Amino acid sequence: MPISARTKVVGLLGYPVAHSFSPPMHNAAFKALGLDWVYLAFSVEPRWLPAAVAGIKALGFMGVNVTIPYKESILPLLDEIDPLAELIGAVNTVVVKEGKLVGYNTDASGFWRSLKEEGVDPKGRQALILGAGGAARAVAFTLLKQGCSSLYLANRTYHRAQELAKTLEKAGSIPVKAFPLEESSLASILPEVDLIINTTSVGMESKGGELPLEARKLETRHIVYDLVYNPPRTKLLELASSRGCRTISGRSMLLYQGAEAFTLWTGREAPLEVMKEVLDSLL
Repeated sequence: MPISARTKVVGLLGYPVAHSFSPPMHNAAFKALGLDWVYLAFSVEPRWLPAAVAGIKALGFMGVNVTIPYKESILPLLDEIDPLAELIGAVNTVVVKEGKLVGYNTDASGFWRSLKEEGVDPKGRQALILGAGGAARAVAFTLLKQGCSSLYLANRTYHRAQELAKTLEKAGSIPVKAFPLEESSLASILPEVDLIINTTSVGMESKGGELPLEARKLETRHIVYDLVYNPPRTKLLELASSRGCRTISGRSMLLYQGAEAFTLWTGREAPLEVMKEVLDSLL
């Protein structure tokens, strides 16, 4: 649809954002429902985040998605935070309501819907989460809620993993252990777990295909989920597959978290099939 003076604007705040498939996915959804809306991506350097967030309200935006690295740092810049997002400690969707910036977390439900779609039940499983940022928080709280028996957190900045582990132990009644994201630590953890989720940006197209762990240590019983969706088959997933592991990409989580954000902004049910077709064409 053509842009007009009445077009309503939503977008994506992050750094970087060039890899994102959210703009084509959402713009196709707006077009399918005949909505005069547009979704844009904004690459915002950390020093400009407060100004950018203030600009959401000042420029009359309807809301934004929030991605790496701002899912946690945006919280104090918002007027209100939904209880689930507050519990998780991360926001990935902002809605402008009556002049107020309200933060939500749709990553958690998006992750859970993607697991159900794949037929993976976390109940009783031991899980390893790579990363301790905003996405890791959503994943960890979801696994906690859905009955995971224990959680292992591995992060390059060790103290962040420790902080998240303490938060999770207070929120639930399962053991949560933190480790530095190093080969020696992972070597001791991998034999204990059966579900591995990479929530870091390592493996993203702009990151040059680095690996968050050594795939040669993976076993056929491992389920490996990489939240990175671009490229669609990260090096981690390719090597995990070659080791006989079941693999899951971040595509479905992107779809479902986006669909919930779409509904929060527009009040309309998201056209999932349209959004899925766009992702299929891009991936």
